[in-house]
Amino acid sequence: MTGKNLTRRDFLKSAAVVPLANAVGCCCTGNKLVPVPEDNAARLTQISRLSKVVLVRDERAVGEGRAHNPEIVPRMLDEAVMALFGEKDPVAAWKRVVQPSDTVGIKTNAWNYLPTGAVLEGAIKRRLTDAGVPEARIGVRDRGVLNDPLFGQATVLINVRPARVHYWSGMGSCIKNYILFVPKPAEYHGDACADLATIWSLPIVRGKTKLNILSMLTPQYHNIGPRGFNESYLWPYRGIIVGQDPVAVDATGYRVIQAKRREVFGEDRPLETSAHHIALADTRHKLGHSDPADIEVIKLGWAEGVLV
Repeated sequence: MTGKNLTRRDFLKSAAVVPLANAVGCCCTGNKLVPVPEDNAARLTQISRLSKVVLVRDERAVGEGRAHNPEIVPRMLDEAVMALFGEKDPVAAWKRVVQPSDTVGIKTNAWNYLPTGAVLEGAIKRRLTDAGVPEARIGVRDRGVLNDPLFGQATVLINVRPARVHYWSGMGSCIKNYILFVPKPAEYHGDACADLATIWSLPIVRGKTKLNILSMLTPQYHNIGPRGFNESYLWPYRGIIVGQDPVAVDATGYRVIQAKRREVFGEDRPLETSAHHIALADTRHKLGHSDPADIEVIKLGWAEGVLV
């Protein structure tokens, strides 16, 4: 079903809603990419409007102390990837992502208050080896990724991180996760990180990202200040969002965050910093789709409190 709970006003409506995904290396399952002629009109007729994302939830995914369930979370990831690629077997689905000859970098997030976590990272790595990629050609890293030889040689990137509100960019999610692929991340902080999507066109990442995984297991819906963290602003949403279009994944996660804020605050309270980099990744940089009308959201599993 296509989510329609968020108005276009929330995402800075633009007339140019169809991204030139192959121009920046985004592989969108919902966008069947074909050899594209230079003529823009022909391009619009050949690229499907909808980007597909899968939202999977399980009420058993998170336990005491925010512990990720090592049996349930990998199963959730399998269900999401199978649904994304239309496969009935998880290994077959992952073979749509990688080949045995690939070198794969898993770009994770290691922020100590809310890291991706070993359970989700391990589940990804296991499925990559199941798909035939040798363990020696799989790397998992956040800080220092720019100087890691394996990531420099990577033919495929898997992008995974938790969702949280962010002082510099409004929303810390998949687009933002690549900021450590540049030598001076602070140079991208201007105008609430409006141009983060340009990082995706750099040679080290361009055309390599085959899967974006946004952990919504215990997302953070509110924050104050650049280094602020308060456990009370996390909640056990117990979900994972998966897609090949990073903008569509982030936009869907952002909708969940906004809905949670309305539930908690009783109003549409603005974030401390605008998350408009998500919309601009679409309207300015053509990285993917941010408008809910252009996103097919497949929902699996636990429906209580889904919010979108």
